[in-house]
Amino acid sequence: MSTHLKSILFLFSFVLLSFQASAQLIAPPKWSIQLADKNPSIGSEVKITFKATIPRDWYIYSNDFDPDLGPMLTELELKTLEGVQLVNGLKAINPKKKYDEIWEGDVTYFVGSGTFEQTVKVTGNAIKLVGSVNYQMCSDVTGQCIPFEEDFTITATATGTVPVSDATTAAVTLDKSVEEVLEEAGEAIVTPATTQETGSSEAPTYIDLTADEEQEGLIGFMIIAFLAGLAALLTPCVFPMIPMTVTFFTGRSKSRASGIRNAFLYGFSIIAIYTIAGTAVAAIQGPEFANWLSTHWIPNVFFFLVFIFFAMAFLGMFELTLPSSFVNKIDAKADKGGLAGVFFMAFTLVLVSFSCTGPIVGSILISSAGGALVKPILGMFSFSLAFAIPFTLFAIFPEWLNSLPKSGGWLNSVKVVLGFLELALAFKFLSVADQVYHWGLLDRDIYLAIWIVIFFLLGLYLLGKLRLPHDSPMDYLSVPRLMLAIVTFVFVVYLIPGLWGAPLKALSGYLPPMATHDFNILDNRGTGAKTTTLDDQPKYADFLHLPHGLQGYFDYQQALAAAKRANKPLFIDFTGHGCVNCREMEARVWSDPQVLQRLQEDFVMVALYIDERYQLPEAEWYTSDYDGKVKNTIGKQNADFQITRFNNNAQPYYVILDQQEELLIRPKAYDTNIQNFINFLDEAKAEFTRR
Repeated sequence: MSTHLKSILFLFSFVLLSFQASAQLIAPPKWSIQLADKNPSIGSEVKITFKATIPRDWYIYSNDFDPDLGPMLTELELKTLEGVQLVNGLKAINPKKKYDEIWEGDVTYFVGSGTFEQTVKVTGNAIKLVGSVNYQMCSDVTGQCIPFEEDFTITATATGTVPVSDATTAAVTLDKSVEEVLEEAGEAIVTPATTQETGSSEAPTYIDLTADEEQEGLIGFMIIAFLAGLAALLTPCVFPMIPMTVTFFTGRSKSRASGIRNAFLYGFSIIAIYTIAGTAVAAIQGPEFANWLSTHWIPNVFFFLVFIFFAMAFLGMFELTLPSSFVNKIDAKADKGGLAGVFFMAFTLVLVSFSCTGPIVGSILISSAGGALVKPILGMFSFSLAFAIPFTLFAIFPEWLNSLPKSGGWLNSVKVVLGFLELALAFKFLSVADQVYHWGLLDRDIYLAIWIVIFFLLGLYLLGKLRLPHDSPMDYLSVPRLMLAIVTFVFVVYLIPGLWGAPLKALSGYLPPMATHDFNILDNRGTGAKTTTLDDQPKYADFLHLPHGLQGYFDYQQALAAAKRANKPLFIDFTGHGCVNCREMEARVWSDPQVLQRLQEDFVMVALYIDERYQLPEAEWYTSDYDGKVKNTIGKQNADFQITRFNNNAQPYYVILDQQEELLIRPKAYDTNIQNFINFLDEAKAEFTRR
């Protein structure tokens, strides 16, 4: 590969990663802050109105309940107070009241909109208030509570003459009731000195007495993120990078010390890329781009070609060697060149595995949304640490291989076997693009036929019936090689029934959905879900499908109307063509007869594909309030709906609503435990019956 071509590939990879995003930033409420009388008279009392428009499924706590319960009260924090005096404290206007089981007490709150009023007495001609409204917004849908502050500046001119008795107090007067509320909440206030020239003061500094609790929360969050990193290692997109890692480091290091050094550098690079790039870019990009990176045809075809390229090299078509000019530069700057190569390999790992790790990374970043910057950084660090440890060990392993005596061409045989695996796994990326864009190139039966041929040839190679370049003559068949050949042929036999519709649950994450299969003998025998007749022809049913013969819709509004007519709860399946975990849920959980019966008989189903590229008529386009972008495809609108309504952008994600579009039960994510899913459905149905 030429230096120029390698530079282009590296630049292309960098551009892809630079746009990566998985986090979701919560949009704060919109505030209207006004002085009731723009031209008050000195000595009069006027009101300042603070009105908030609150996002759907969120609420704001008021300030007229016991602060010892725990929630953050809405309060004013004033920096500048000129020409007025505060009268009493901030007052909530007609808030709702309820008993909160979490806080074990009565709380007041606002839903939809909320209004607060602060009365002030005018004491001077020039009125100026500078400060902020500090409050906490929470959601029972996501279980999140996020602190916000809304800055404001109010200026006005009063009429009349300032009384002499009030002249000395017209500069700055802080509301004592605010301090009292804060002290009751257990927060100490350090009030800074007043600046005499301007009559203003710096913002109060609060001593946080709950730091230990926050630290414990961060530790628990890091543990969850670490476990998520371990789970990511089991995804289909990560496994094929193991042979790449082994081949890259085989024979690269001249000594054990340098091999270990490169291995740890490789692991550190993975951590650095995920932590720095992932967190920084997530702060400035929308989560929708994560779906683009994992489902758009450009990156997926690119990854497909990269895997084919590696497979051809492993099979012996050519050698992966750096150009001589590049080698000379490495000799001149040994450390610099070696570090760049190791970093590039780590960069490739992050990019290629993103289509499977993206949803997990997105969930981690979403759970830290609204928190301090340190929380997503620690989350990404913990995730990448678990993700990097095994690959660091694989990077060290080639040094052990090099230290073994070379007996014939056994090492080349290892590379050839890995080449067959790379060739088979390359089609996963092409399959994703094929499903999203409905090319019809890799239907399930075609995909299986390709795999059957590849693994059959691999079995013949292991038996010594095929010889490839750089192979040494084989005088006898070793027992380990024979056992591996047996396993390979067993796998081929396992694949063959899939050509006629066998579900092949063990491979559900790798294979195209059953709906793309030309001939499914099991469905023809009536083993799928019971056929029901929908009272309305589903939109987009000509190219979108539900698995196992299930009947349902692909448009939310159409499905909601059908649920009202049928008097059934609405089951929403947020899914995607390129969603590996979605296919596993459908193959492992939805295929269970008890689950199938409940889904078909007890609910109206709608599958919302977040990566569907079908462009809607221009009359149906809209601009999202979340990110200000035009949503003109089915996938973009579904993704925007999931983010804005349910504060989530990972798939699969299952939501069950009543006919008033209210949650019946907390939404459910990926979980292959069949009984858990049955309980999820039964509890939602029972709640629907009670309402």
